[in-house]
Amino acid sequence: MPSPAVVLSVLRELVTRECSPRIPEPGLVMDDPQQVAAYVEAGREHAVMAPVYLFHGANMCEVIRPGDTVLDLACGPANQLAMVARLNPDTHFIGLDLSMPMLQQAEELITRQGLGNVSLRQGDITDLSAFASASIDAVVSTMALHHLPDVPALARTYAEVARVLKPGGGIYMVDFGHLKSRRSIDYFANQYADRQPELFTLDYLNSLHAAFYLEDIRRAAQPLLEQARLYSTFLMPFMVALKSPPRRSHDAALSAKLINMKQSLPSWHQSDFADLSTFFRMGRLSCALLR
Repeated sequence: MPSPAVVLSVLRELVTRECSPRIPEPGLVMDDPQQVAAYVEAGREHAVMAPVYLFHGANMCEVIRPGDTVLDLACGPANQLAMVARLNPDTHFIGLDLSMPMLQQAEELITRQGLGNVSLRQGDITDLSAFASASIDAVVSTMALHHLPDVPALARTYAEVARVLKPGGGIYMVDFGHLKSRRSIDYFANQYADRQPELFTLDYLNSLHAAFYLEDIRRAAQPLLEQARLYSTFLMPFMVALKSPPRRSHDAALSAKLINMKQSLPSWHQSDFADLSTFFRMGRLSCALLR
């Protein structure tokens, strides 16, 4: 059951006449060492982002298949990427990011976990010219698109995804949606301030301010809407996901691993996972691997 504070935020978003402005990130490339360290720590699988990464990782697994080449846009320190790569050892993953400090963190994690099915590249997600047209089996991205400076850059990214993706390819691209009320933004940014580095809380706040409105995402994603559907959390678009239909038959072994990972989360993580699943399921996004 969502907490009273979350319910209050939903109600506020439904009735407010406020329309908070989108404020782009102060730095479009995260390369400050302290900021990178805070982001990395909060994103490790034991930390505050664990339930978010598990939920999105499960949805990614539904749209990729063994033997695929999967491109992860703005992979950052590879927290999400490493999880999905471990679960899909017969799939090759390419992590792309513009920040060299992030890629160094990613390389360290990939090496430490012994993941031979991951390669990393430095690059701009709005320009995928290094990849041939129709050369990628699936494209994924987690909580990264809000780093783009404006809607035209977002549209270029989606257009590039449409170009490099093979016909019938898989898509799972998820990010924050822009909330109308500043009070709602402040609440979510500080919800777990006592459990995460102060710099991560500030980065989270900046991310929520920089998120794109749902309608801007919908317009920018037009080149992909024949292959994927746009979903958002119910009533309040706190998160927005572009997901293609599942591309693999039900994998009982993979499903068991994901369910075990969910059951192994501490209680407060399980509560967050349940809230996220519920709000997305009510927005018609579900994942059969988690059943």
